[in-house]
Amino acid sequence: MAAKILCACANGSGTSLMMQLTVERVAKKLNMDVSQVHHCALAEGTSTATNFDIACFPRNFENMFKSAADTGKVVCIPLKNVLSDKEIEEKFVEAGLDKKFAK
Repeated sequence: MAAKILCACANGSGTSLMMQLTVERVAKKLNMDVSQVHHCALAEGTSTATNFDIACFPRNFENMFKSAADTGKVVCIPLKNVLSDKEIEEKFVEAGLDKKFAK
């Protein structure tokens, strides 16, 4: 099963696009099977998060994704540094996503 990943930031342009590129790089390094990585603004992200397997966002917006996390369908990954390969890799491995979505 291939993962669908959401990357959300405040406005959905610069930061989320850079986060998307970082997430794609990390997923490739971890040999994860990913069908889609979508970047968007918080408003879209919070309303569509349950359509994704993984949601990545700046940690100061974690409370906005609480309802998505509570469904148990979405693994929410709050990030201190959304451009850090190291942090994203650590969080993915910690959550077992590298194994769950292994190619």
